This record gives sequence, structure tokens and C-alpha cells, in this order.
Amino acid sequence: MEEPLGTAALIVNSRGEYLLHLRDDIPGICDPGTWSLLGGGREGDEETPEAAVARELKEEVGLILPGLRPYAVVPAHVTDATDDLIAVFLGRWDGEAEALPLTEGIMVRWFPASVIPRLVMCPWAQAVIERYERETAL
Repeated sequence: MEEPLGTAALIVNSRGEYLLHLRDDIPGICDPGTWSLLGGGREGDEETPEAAVARELKEEVGLILPGLRPYAVVPAHVTDATDDLIAVFLGRWDGEAEALPLTEGIMVRWFPASVIPRLVMCPWAQAVIERYERETAL
């Protein structure tokens, strides 16, 4: 099986909130105008998913997050069967979202799980959060 081309970071703080990224609403990008997880694509076959997610976090919000660990591999499109996969990494961080130096998208914010269903979410990202909520509720 090939390595996933996409990467994302499921970042949770000590209050159980999720760090979400409001994507630009412009043509030509994946899931425009939705709240999603931070991350992005690998740059070439040589870049590992671990290296890609670390690079994307640093590029998008200046965040260096040691201790990211693999969490899941999910399809990029939950409504159809494609070969596009996203490697999701789980991390903990308790910083202030508003203080991050955002270079892509509109904003980043912390959200409690109870608010997630009311947001316009990227479907795969919402599915990842719902899965994490189910697993941690056990």
C-alpha cells in the first residue's frame, strides 16, 4: 500500500478542545470555506507523512509540535471511494490559537466537541473528530 499523499494534525488541548483551521473560500483548493484540521500534502514521494505534517504545521501556523503520533489513515472523500488518503497525526498543545502566525487560510480557533456539528466542516475532518470522541469516551 502506498503512503498517503495528504497529512493532517488532530490537535487537542487539555480542555478537550480541537484546534481547527478555517480554509480560504477560493477556487482550486480542497474543501474551500470549511473548518478543517491543519495539514497538507506531501512534497514528493521522498517526503514521509511525518515530515510532511511537521512541515505543514510550521509553514501554516509556525507550530513545532514534538510528540505527534500516528492516529489514523482516512479517505479524503468520505462520500466516495477514491485512492486519496490522509495520514492523521494526534498531538497535544495548550497554546493560544489566536497568537499563531497564520500564513494560509482565514483563522485558527479552539472548539469544544459540542460545537463541531454546528460548523461547516470538511467531512473527513469531522469524521476524524467524531471517531476520536467515540474512542476517548470509552
